[in-house]
Amino acid sequence: MRNRVSLRKTDRDRCISAFARGQPFGELDWELTPSALLWAHRVKESTIALAMVSNVVIAGAGIGGLTLAVALRRRGIRVSVFERASQLTAVGAGIGLPANGVKALQNLGLGDAVMRAGMVVERAVILDSRGRQLGSEVDLTEVYQSMGASLVALHRGRLHAVLLDAVGSHAVTTDAQVASFEQDARSVHVALMGGERIDTELLVGADGLHSSVRAQLMGAQPPAYSGYTSWRGVTPANSVTLPGRTSESWGRGERFGIVPIGFGEIYWFAVADAPPGGKDADVRRELTTRFGSWHAPVTAIIEATPPDRVVRTDIYDREPIPRWHSGRVVLLGDAAHPMTPNLGQGAGQAIEDAVVLDACLAATSSLEDALLQYEERRIARANSIVRASRRFGAVAQWSNPVAAWLRDRAMSLTPASIAINQARRLMDDT
Repeated sequence: MRNRVSLRKTDRDRCISAFARGQPFGELDWELTPSALLWAHRVKESTIALAMVSNVVIAGAGIGGLTLAVALRRRGIRVSVFERASQLTAVGAGIGLPANGVKALQNLGLGDAVMRAGMVVERAVILDSRGRQLGSEVDLTEVYQSMGASLVALHRGRLHAVLLDAVGSHAVTTDAQVASFEQDARSVHVALMGGERIDTELLVGADGLHSSVRAQLMGAQPPAYSGYTSWRGVTPANSVTLPGRTSESWGRGERFGIVPIGFGEIYWFAVADAPPGGKDADVRRELTTRFGSWHAPVTAIIEATPPDRVVRTDIYDREPIPRWHSGRVVLLGDAAHPMTPNLGQGAGQAIEDAVVLDACLAATSSLEDALLQYEERRIARANSIVRASRRFGAVAQWSNPVAAWLRDRAMSLTPASIAINQARRLMDDT
């Protein structure tokens, strides 16, 4: 009869995390109990012996897909990433990578590279369109100290470059979209849009809001339009005086965010109620018409940004689903739980998905058990953030004058401690 090891969840998670990032368990002796180390070595030996998954196909070279590729390759798993875009370039606007996402990347050895690529957000505030504070300015350093990681604002292209450098560009094939798949008990047969077929042991759909993998796995359904559109851009270096804090300003059915991202640049976003599918004949005129009377430096930021560097995106999400996998096919990131950007957690949740999926694959001898554990650890948290982000956006976009006044009044009476506790709960991945 085998001896059974009793193990606390905290020890179990530390072991899984250490194994996932390739850290020798001996280095953890000071922080793990003897039973935890014994369990960890048993898991490591059994997983290596069984070689549950030795090659993986990832659909999509976004933040979540590349993070998973980095994690898997660190453990010697053969990974092929197929990206529908024709080239991998430093495109896009900015991104606020929350502390939970940064912490997960630290476990992959990428924390320092991410910090160098951006700027830590230490203070944040919500304003009205005239620049008056709605509530207290929030000092986030206390949250960072308890988490061991910080919220980093950076250009999306720089984050993408960090991940691509870590995984190696040879692992990514561009202009290659997963069109369909078939699977049996031993493998997944993946068909690309161009007709090429690849066999793999696990297919991961990380191909975004309009995921073709999800459509086949869960059935094709249109995403849900939020009722508002967005414009995003990054100012040229040193073209606008950098503010000393991150801010989001609220009007009636409109918002404007200002986020310094280092290198003398400011990432900004504008949000407005609008029908889907809108186009701008003159994007600068459209933005100055909407936001030209708002507080400084909103107009200066709009005028400093070249129109061809402004990206307009309608905001969508999907209804949360209770299952992310079937057989040897599993979803990750926006393919699994697309969310509105209101809470700044899209990238953070995709990164959490990737690190947890890798850890479950590393620590479980059955693929089905690994994918079930992945769902158990991730679905409830991710889906709750989808719903919370939707609610937050709905309130922030209120256009009725009375409702907007009541909202602003409530915000003004909210103490900083409540905002800090909300941020801590949002970024706490335990």
